[in-house]
Amino acid sequence: MTNKKIKELNNLRDKSKSRKESGLFIVEGFKMFVEAPEADIVEIYVTREFESAHREVLNGKKYEVIDEPLMSRLSDTKTPQGVLCVLKQRECKAEKVMDEGKLFVVLEDVQDPGNLGTIMRTGEGAGVSAVIMSRGCVDIYNPKTIRSTMGSIYRVPFMYTDNLEDTIKTMKSAGISVYAAHLKGEKYYDEISYGKSAFLIGNEGNGLKDETANLADTYIKIPMEGKVESLNAAIATSILMYEHLRQNRH
Repeated sequence: MTNKKIKELNNLRDKSKSRKESGLFIVEGFKMFVEAPEADIVEIYVTREFESAHREVLNGKKYEVIDEPLMSRLSDTKTPQGVLCVLKQRECKAEKVMDEGKLFVVLEDVQDPGNLGTIMRTGEGAGVSAVIMSRGCVDIYNPKTIRSTMGSIYRVPFMYTDNLEDTIKTMKSAGISVYAAHLKGEKYYDEISYGKSAFLIGNEGNGLKDETANLADTYIKIPMEGKVESLNAAIATSILMYEHLRQNRH
């Protein structure tokens, strides 16, 4: 492998700008490799040990063998599993999803990669139709986010929006009821009957901006005991999504 290629891979791992400009991202590990859509795979790098242990999953695929010290240099984890892939990025079309979907999560400036990844993973379990993010959210192709999705990045539709206000208004026009998770909630989340719904979730430290929250049809809140004022963004989102699933499960 050339020094130029090593630099390119490191930039894809470390720099959101490089990922955006190239339209590519990196995944690591056995699970992320075997679940990756074949049409999206651009490059595969494996160690000799991985090749020997997993010939069946490599069969018919084009890959390059690299030594373990280089894999460690390229990896974002302390204990690499011996396989790294470069994939093409994907993003859904909002209009199609809004017509067909029933459950949406709209994130405003969520910053923690683990939170975003967990929301994607839990969203798959709860049947989310799409995760929609403001441009102020963390890069979904951040390696930490990718790992936290546990493969859901491949299956859950998602998109970034340049204008969150317009997107929310479009959702409302499509018959989607919009609920803001907010400390000033008028009702508890389990007092609502949910049909086609979107949950607005704000930044971990500051919550939703007032102008965003004001676009909601209803403010909702999660009951709190003790001295806790709010929950982790991913936990709160999970509770809301699963209440929607509970009500609409057939």
